[in-house]
Amino acid sequence: MLKEIYKRRELLWILVKRNLTIRYKNSVLGFFWSLLTPLLMILVYVVFASILKFDNGRDDYLQFLVAGIVTWQFTAGCLNDSLYAIVGNTNLVKKVFFPRIILPISTALANGVNFLLTFVVLLLFILVTGVADFTCVYWLVPAILMHLTLGIGIACLCATANVFFRDMQHLVGVGSLAWFFLSPVFYDLSLQVGILNFANPQWKGIVFLNPMSGILAAYRTAIMGYPLLPEAAAGAALHPAWLLLSAGVCVAVALIGAAALRKGDKYFGDVL
Repeated sequence: MLKEIYKRRELLWILVKRNLTIRYKNSVLGFFWSLLTPLLMILVYVVFASILKFDNGRDDYLQFLVAGIVTWQFTAGCLNDSLYAIVGNTNLVKKVFFPRIILPISTALANGVNFLLTFVVLLLFILVTGVADFTCVYWLVPAILMHLTLGIGIACLCATANVFFRDMQHLVGVGSLAWFFLSPVFYDLSLQVGILNFANPQWKGIVFLNPMSGILAAYRTAIMGYPLLPEAAAGAALHPAWLLLSAGVCVAVALIGAAALRKGDKYFGDVL
């Protein structure tokens, strides 16, 4: 499958560009919205965080929150856009032979490009507000790799499932909302770890079964200098190996998604 994707890398790039073009088709500002949207989003959070006085006890909570929201948007984009990666390309699937996995991958990569542009705005915001700490910036590479791997995996799963079960678009809407609140986007990872440690100290590391927990931790460590792994209790820090659990889940989701798409590929033409 990897060889087939590499052979058709030009097609993959064409589909990525098409997905990016469609996103801003007929809009006056066009691709500029990739930069304008995060700026407006940050402005909204600045205004409402100031009005509501919601800081969660942190001086840098606004930057903490925006970093989490920007990171989550990439995941949410892969979930939502991938639903129509195959269903929305019926004519292409029926008439042209090519690895169908290219369709969800192109969706994930298009969201990845948009995320990187948004991430640049996030970095500027963190720098301007004076909370940037790039001491552990090397964690940015594994964060992006884990995030992209997860994005491709869920894109393959959602794209395949939506061919056979059209209710997926509704399930994804509800499921993504639940996933959002189960992920440390607007609260610190230490909250989850503390709750599990209180219930059973042996469970505290399983928060990383949610891959977004490890991904968010790695991003915030890279750009804000946050402790990579919070303490489960006074003097009881988590072992760094727990982060490999999130990485393993990302890889597992990608492999399962690719396998599911490959198995369903032979039936796409009949069902569509």
